Amino acid sequence: MTKAKSSTTSFENASERSGGARYVLRLYIAGTTAESSLAVENLRAICDEYLNGRYELAVVDVFQQPGLATDEQVIAVPTLIKKLPEPIRRIVGDLSNQQRVLFGLDLKAKTHVHRKPRPSRH
Repeated sequence: MTKAKSSTTSFENASERSGGARYVLRLYIAGTTAESSLAVENLRAICDEYLNGRYELAVVDVFQQPGLATDEQVIAVPTLIKKLPEPIRRIVGDLSNQQRVLFGLDLKAKTHVHRKPRPSRH
């Protein structure tokens, strides 16, 4: 399967899982730091690919609007909060791990990771 076809299939599957719901997202950042800029860039790319036309994004600078961060109990930045569709989810970091972000937004099923059994301590 070509990359374009794979991407289209991924998008269609994501739309089916989310029921075509509208997403309300709030990204808390701290000024114009490199990490804040990277989080905004990463999130916009994900939204454009997986939620094209179905999302509302507010970027909140905690230095300019500290009350909003306090109300949402944001203790680390960048923090993405998915308000809708429920359940509410929080993702902390620069959002560079696309699989983790998609899972947090309920856009991709989590794949099962096989781990080696731990040796017994006898």
